[in-house]
Amino acid sequence: MSDIFSRIEHSRTADEVVQQIESLILEGVLRTGDRLPGERELARQFDVSRPILRDALKALEGRGLLTTKAGGGTHVADVIGQLFTKPVTDLISTNRKAVTDYLEYRREVEAVAAEYAARRAMPEDLALLDRIMARMDEAHRTGDFDDEAEIDVEFHHAVCECAHNIILLHTLRSCYRLLSEGVFQNRLLVFDVPGAREALLEQHRSIHTAIKAGDPIAARKAAMDHITYVERSMAEAERSGDWQRVSRLRLRQRLDAGDIEATRKRS
Repeated sequence: MSDIFSRIEHSRTADEVVQQIESLILEGVLRTGDRLPGERELARQFDVSRPILRDALKALEGRGLLTTKAGGGTHVADVIGQLFTKPVTDLISTNRKAVTDYLEYRREVEAVAAEYAARRAMPEDLALLDRIMARMDEAHRTGDFDDEAEIDVEFHHAVCECAHNIILLHTLRSCYRLLSEGVFQNRLLVFDVPGAREALLEQHRSIHTAIKAGDPIAARKAAMDHITYVERSMAEAERSGDWQRVSRLRLRQRLDAGDIEATRKRS
């Protein structure tokens, strides 16, 4: 991890260290699972004594923001998952209407995130978004389905970060957690719709282009069009799956009935 921590300029107390790490977690600079530098290096970056640093880390761990693994260092705790508890995610995963509500919510919130991103993205944000878009292009070119699905979520994370709104950041991260944990398995059906992979790539590119151009209206529209397409494609894929299931049952029934009739005539 590069030097993201700043030298404590004044009192050099544990509280100063705590506040800085809290801010980095809240702003999304430090993410769930990120490992902090070792004690010696971290004390150097903050320019505080190691006893002061230990007090700060202990306080943050006591508040559930950091976790220490034996022999594994200090990591940012899983603070995002607390927005959706496991009992709630289990209910969501088995409720058909929840998928529709989830996409409806994402369409509106991601529209705001894309609009803000077009207004607020810094050059460093755009550089990160460029890198993710390039990886998405490569995954599409090589046909690596798993990479494509993973980068899809990462792209939306990055757009949200470009919006520079703390509440949007953590709310949408919690939403995307449902995707990365496979709560909505049927979302993968979208990739089976003819032409969907190409359409999704172009939609992501449209969002990316609008944000880079600083066009909030176009960014908002592109984000909404994308989720609307996903919603429509999921419905189409599920409908096609139902049709295929029924067709197979009909074929099996007709074949079985034909076998029975043929046996009856021979007897």
